[in-house]
Formats: sequence, C-alpha cells, structure tokens
Amino acid sequence: MRLSELLERPALEAAPLVLGGVLTHETAEGPVSLRITELEAYLGEKDPGSHAFRGRGKRNAVMFGPPAHLYTYFTYGMHTCANIVCSPEGTASGLLIRAGEVVDGIEAARARRGGSVPERDLARGPARLTVALGITLADGGLSLERPPFALELPAHPVAHETGPRVGVSGAGGSADYAWRFWIPGDPTVSPYRRHKNSH
Repeated sequence: MRLSELLERPALEAAPLVLGGVLTHETAEGPVSLRITELEAYLGEKDPGSHAFRGRGKRNAVMFGPPAHLYTYFTYGMHTCANIVCSPEGTASGLLIRAGEVVDGIEAARARRGGSVPERDLARGPARLTVALGITLADGGLSLERPPFALELPAHPVAHETGPRVGVSGAGGSADYAWRFWIPGDPTVSPYRRHKNSH
C-alpha cells in the first residue's frame, strides 16, 4: 500500500503507524535520515489546538490537501516546524514531527546544528529537527513519496506512550487532548513543557 493510502486516515490513527518511521531529506549537503521518536496529532476543525480549527485559509491550505505531504509553518517568528498531512483530501489532519534520532547523514546534521551539540539533541524538539534535516518553510506542500523526501514506515507499530501536547495553549493543551505520541525511554524525545495557559 502506498504511503498516501496508509495516511488517508485521521492523525490519531496515523500516529502509531508513523512513529518509528524513517524520514529522509536529500539536500545539496547529502541525505539526512532520522527515525521519528515523537509526534503530536492535530485533528483540524475538531481540535482547538490545530491551525485548521477555524477553517481553511491561505496559511493552512496544505493541511486540507492530499495526505503524505509536508505542512510547514513558522513559529515565534524564527523557527520552522514540519507536519505530515493525514486524512482524505478536504479534511485537515496532521502530525507535528517533534523529535527524532539521526540515523544517516549525521555529519550534515551536525554541521547545521553546531559541532558541539550532543547526538541526542540534534533533532530533539520540532525546531531543531527541521534544522538538522534541512527543512525550510519552502518545503511546505511537497510530497513525502517523491524526492527530495521519503518516509519509510516501520513494518509493525512500535511500543509507545501518549500524553498532553507540548506548548499548546487553552483547552487543546489539556489532558483531554493527550495526543502526543512518543517512544518510551528514547533519549531523543523532547522534555514535556506544559503551556502556562493550559488547563
């Protein structure tokens, strides 16, 4: 089954299938691959934490597009975050890639992140991850089924834990939305930080 067919389901159902998968980005500096160790699911117009909660707009249009594409956005005016679009076309749903272990192209990742950064921190956190992979805002809308990207899912779902999402304000950051998925015990998983306005 093609990746786009596997991801043609809500993010909450797709997350356990994607966790542990290997995302590769081919760049001028060579390919960098990482094993995804942490994700957050966002369910579009049903989800107060989602960029698509208030409907479709220019910024979030990719989320309403076909699955297996990248949705990128800028946060805090300086960081790029990357999401994997899920669900059938027309329904906004996505997985924020929060952390991963660099398994190939570590020198290129280290050059982007700084030579003194510990290996576990190269892609620990969504902003660090995009830097390590060389993903920019301009990659938004690109398919994960064609170069320069590839996403290989694990043969079987990996053991995982779930909990509240990180840094989401309001109701979307509460325990009612325990939609963060991570591989327990993995050193690359980012630390949990509750948003000060969550309840």
